[in-house]
This record gives sequence, structure tokens and C-alpha cells, in this order.
Amino acid sequence: MSKLQLKKELQKLTKEQLIEIFAELYDTYKPVKDYFKTRLNPENIEDLFEKYKKVIINEFYPTTRLRPKTRFSVAREAIADFNKLKPPPKFVAELMLTLVEYACKFTNDYGSQTEQYYISAKNNFERALIFLQKEDLLDAFKSQCEKCLVYSKPNGYFFPDDMKDLFEKYYQ
Repeated sequence: MSKLQLKKELQKLTKEQLIEIFAELYDTYKPVKDYFKTRLNPENIEDLFEKYKKVIINEFYPTTRLRPKTRFSVAREAIADFNKLKPPPKFVAELMLTLVEYACKFTNDYGSQTEQYYISAKNNFERALIFLQKEDLLDAFKSQCEKCLVYSKPNGYFFPDDMKDLFEKYYQ
């Protein structure tokens, strides 16, 4: 069904029927619940930001299990889901850098990781820097980017050099 067809079908319904459909969607689908929370009350964005930030941190420093999973895919999905709520860019930037910061901190705390791990961390750092530049937020997040560099220093696979090169590319 196209968006136009959907609109035509919705126009045929009464206000009460529409309310019932939206209430059912709200109860059934978590992303819909989050969307309405921010759409109807924009102040809720900070609470949802914290929720998604915890998802990212939990991949590296879990509170409910002993072993970290360090799944970049789960962290990136949390960022993508949060971004669907259309938050201010500063919140998205903060989540993107949280992923990189905790990935770097994890290697600093627990030692050498696989080459793919470092590639994923570096690629996420680059995505964050591109986003920061696009949204004109580089200055606001410089110290957090520098923290990522500090955490990356004791690691292998040319990771510290790659991170430093990316940083210098955007912060000249």
C-alpha cells in the first residue's frame, strides 16, 4: 500500500477509529511508543537519549551479564533507531561519539582486540566526524573526540595512528 492509498483509507475512518488504531500501535510497537513520546512531548527526548545511550554502553560494559558482547551492530542500530525520532543533531552526535569512546575505552581497559574490532571503531569515528562537520558541531565535541584518541593510544593494528589521522583531518 502506498502512502497515498493509506491516507485515503484513513480519511474514511472516524476520529474514534483512528484513535483506537493509534492506541493499538502505541501498545504493540516500541518504536511507535518512542515516536509518540517525543512527537507529543519533545522534552522526552532526553529520557530516550539516555535509554539509547545505555544500550550502547551496555555492549561494552554490561550491567546485566558478566561478559561484554561488543557488538557494533547493536550500538549502530540503537543510534539509527534514536535518529528516527528526529532528535536535535547534538543528541545524535553524542550517541555516535559514545559508541567510539566506549569502544576505545574497552580496548584500553581490556587489552588488544581483533583487527576487525579496530576497523569498526575507526569507521564509526569517521562517521561521527563527518556528521559533526555536516551539523557544524565539531567545536562542541572536540574534547570528546580527544578523549577517544587518548583511549586509543595503547592499542595495536595501527589503530592509534588511524584515529589520530582522522582527528587531524577534521580538526586542523
